[in-house]
Amino acid sequence: MVTDPDGSIEGWVPTPDGAIVVNEPQGSPAWYPVNDNPRDKAAYDFEITVPAGITALANGVLRSSVTSGDRTTWRWRETSPMAPYLATATSGRFDLDAQTGPNGLPIYNAVDSGLNPKRKAIAKGLLSMAPEILSFFSDLYGPYPFKAAGGIIDPAPDVDYSLEVQTKPVYAYVPDELTVVHELSHMWFGDAVTVKEWPDLWLHEGFATFSEWIWTERHGGETAQQAFDERYADKQFPWSPAPNALERPSQLFSTPVYDRGGTTLQALRAKVGDATFFRILRDWYAGNRGGNVTTPEFIALAEAESGRDLDAFFKAWLYTPSKPTDW
Repeated sequence: MVTDPDGSIEGWVPTPDGAIVVNEPQGSPAWYPVNDNPRDKAAYDFEITVPAGITALANGVLRSSVTSGDRTTWRWRETSPMAPYLATATSGRFDLDAQTGPNGLPIYNAVDSGLNPKRKAIAKGLLSMAPEILSFFSDLYGPYPFKAAGGIIDPAPDVDYSLEVQTKPVYAYVPDELTVVHELSHMWFGDAVTVKEWPDLWLHEGFATFSEWIWTERHGGETAQQAFDERYADKQFPWSPAPNALERPSQLFSTPVYDRGGTTLQALRAKVGDATFFRILRDWYAGNRGGNVTTPEFIALAEAESGRDLDAFFKAWLYTPSKPTDW
């Protein structure tokens, strides 16, 4: 295991029936040899042997599950480029259910078998929303980037967070709907399109936060602008540090990276209009799918697509620690 500057743990974390494996941002080398850099993307094959009755879960498509004596070997394959921190080899006693998503996409949903029946039903119901969520974001952002999807719910109090593991987000608790929406939206922004350097993390988390808001807006709830207005009017809202001017590693997963990142995108939407804004997001994804990105590259695309000088806007929203006024 690895302990981050903010006190959270990651890597190979033992559970009563196996291990939950989550790596952001530096847990991968704790359990496999790898150049732990988000720019070093690769395809992965997994072969995991566990006691019979234990399920081993990894990224991508299930190739086989073969039991010999008292051992079962699970083989998974992820053929799309993947950053090292997005790998998993989670194991335990799971109810493993299969679904079919858009265009025949295989979806693997794993829920801890030890959950009480009520919580298990809730957990399975949430994961079963994947086809609807993936279809929504495919229409909004562009085609789903991978050959499989799903989710893993494996309660682990020592972890107590979720992670957008490529093709199978891992939840260390039974999540709510918006958490599932958040993590699945990362398949586009975070997994397919990944930062070159960690201080640009708002390009993952701000985009996923905005994705929660637009999901809610398009499903009869409050609009993204209302979500923006609530935060902008909140006198306790933490505007500092600015999302792209973090002062130390412990701030990498701080609230401004998420919520101020989301408000940055909604402010941009208000400034350039819906047609231009969603074209920016679609082109950002299409032009960088499978690769790595920086904030200056996003700013350059937004300026090119809108035909406007947005330097002052982005300086206020991403680099200045005080409350922005340009929107």
